[in-house]
Amino acid sequence: MRELGYVEGQNCVVESRWAEGNYERLPGLAAELVALKPDVIVTYGTPASQAAQRATGTIPIVMAGIIDPVASGLIANLARPGGNITGNSMMSPDLVVKQLEILKEVLPRIPRVAVLANPGNAGNAPQARRGQDAAPALGIRIQLLQARDATEIESAFEAMSKEQAAAFIVLVDAALLDRRTQIAELAARRHLPGVYGLRDHTEAGGLIAYGPNRLAQFRHAASFIDKILKGAKPGDLPVEQPTKFELILNLKTANALALTIPQSLLVRADEVIK
Repeated sequence: MRELGYVEGQNCVVESRWAEGNYERLPGLAAELVALKPDVIVTYGTPASQAAQRATGTIPIVMAGIIDPVASGLIANLARPGGNITGNSMMSPDLVVKQLEILKEVLPRIPRVAVLANPGNAGNAPQARRGQDAAPALGIRIQLLQARDATEIESAFEAMSKEQAAAFIVLVDAALLDRRTQIAELAARRHLPGVYGLRDHTEAGGLIAYGPNRLAQFRHAASFIDKILKGAKPGDLPVEQPTKFELILNLKTANALALTIPQSLLVRADEVIK
């Protein structure tokens, strides 16, 4: 925003609210922001965007990091979203297929992959379905597990071990992101390789991340805010999809798991954590 000429305290005011992974707080937080009558509301993730949309049909909303805004009922279509909401999409349902393919490169004979999703996030359902649809062609069986908090994450990893999952995928979700350290520790304890949609997980000790850059999406959301503040209607601004996906490898974690990352992945990696 500063690069676009907006300086907090000089020509703009920013009010922030955080649910800290507790989606039940989102309606109340959205109502608080609407009561302030801001010029625009910025949201991250599907649950926050849905809460804001329910709270107001008039204040412009810019969403960032949305998984599938059409399937989630947030917009009519990507080209002309309509209503009071626009922003950018992560297109994660398609990414799950790529994440499964990456696991096949690391473990060619992998029989079963657990998929960890948050049932409180409507954006996780299309991701899970896409993974389940693609898995048979890859010779993989999917074990879908759901978790919203620390206790359920612990139970999910127990279920992975019981069903002998050889690896797991964590779907993009703010609450699961908040628990990334716990997830990485449980994966290490149970000797399970994991693939994630956000680089933050690999920085916490996860093995592989493949997906769009979350911070870049936030930066790009600023352009939507600028256009709206200059008079554009959010419903007329096409929702944009990421054009670049990053592959992050954590070799320290790979060594701890006694895994050899194939050269085909190493040469494609945008970053290697050693």
